[in-house]
Amino acid sequence: MTAVRDNALSRATLPGTSGPSRAFSRSAYTKTLFDNRRILAVWALATGLLAMAYAGFYPQLTADASDSVPEAMRGFGFDDLTSAAGYLQGAVFGLLVPLLVTFYGAATGARMISADEESGYLDLLLAHPVSRTRLLLHRIAALATGAVLIAAVVLGALLAVRTSAELDSISAAGFTAQAVNLALLALVFGALATGIGAATGKGRATVFGVTAGTGVLAYAFHGFAPQIGADWLRHLTPFHYYIGGEPLKNGFQLADAGVLTATSAVLIGLGAWRFDRRDIGR
Repeated sequence: MTAVRDNALSRATLPGTSGPSRAFSRSAYTKTLFDNRRILAVWALATGLLAMAYAGFYPQLTADASDSVPEAMRGFGFDDLTSAAGYLQGAVFGLLVPLLVTFYGAATGARMISADEESGYLDLLLAHPVSRTRLLLHRIAALATGAVLIAAVVLGALLAVRTSAELDSISAAGFTAQAVNLALLALVFGALATGIGAATGKGRATVFGVTAGTGVLAYAFHGFAPQIGADWLRHLTPFHYYIGGEPLKNGFQLADAGVLTATSAVLIGLGAWRFDRRDIGR
């Protein structure tokens, strides 16, 4: 029955397509990856190059660099710029890189269901014997694969400049642990966007706006909470579990990774439950 469903989905997406497209259309998972290959490559390369560029500035820091950081920025990880791990935790993994993967999750998740429903293409897919839950799971699996690819490119970029940027004090395990959390952070916001689109049927722009706005708000809460004496707010955001355990220094934190994974699973589960029960179409 699984093969029949996948073949049916392939026939639904194949008329007039090229040989490579037909080869990748054996399932919704591979078809989604193929359709998003270019934008995924851009996300991965841009994030990797940004991480590499910021990491390369570390040797140029002076001993009093930490004293010149505004107090408001210390909640974003800029409280220890003298050590390699402290610098990367702030300048690379605490500032732009997490925001980029948040927007990746929001933008990609908004396309998984919302874009197809908005265009009417979702009706064509679901007219074949492909369950809604199966389609949703294949789509989120493709999004997760993209998140892993982005994290892997960032990891490779930092390991490539590790010696020249004087980052040898950070172990390969520490870099890997932070990259794993980066992929899980992207998955959380991807699951949120996909779940919202599946549950509500709202348009792509709306889903992206809600998800990206939630991400920016959570990021701000995490960064500014210490300034207002409300550190407990940090525990309500995924950014705390992404970087609060300082994986660059302490390695893989199973509990933090478990929270991020469980959050993604709950968001997708709720989205799938509602997706199975609501009317499709506009």
